[in-house]
Amino acid sequence: MTSTQPLPRGISALIPDARAKATPGELAAAQLLHLRTATVPVPVLAAAAALIAAQLEDPDQATREAAVAVHARLLAAIEDAEPDRLSSATRS
Repeated sequence: MTSTQPLPRGISALIPDARAKATPGELAAAQLLHLRTATVPVPVLAAAAALIAAQLEDPDQATREAAVAVHARLLAAIEDAEPDRLSSATRS
């Protein structure tokens, strides 16, 4: 919280706000872990895998486990990409 924001009062002061403490990488890993299906170009999958890779060695065990799971799913999706989709994506 910044000094310009008022402190929570009443019942809201008792409710923990986990999102305020999470880093952008932790939030992204948690959100991507719940993703079941999506249609995206292979280069976007590769970029996401590269970004998540930075979290594979995170000191926080929960972040590391989520990053490993998401990274594995991204790599599997890249490997399972249809050959014509992969070749058209690499031409772009």
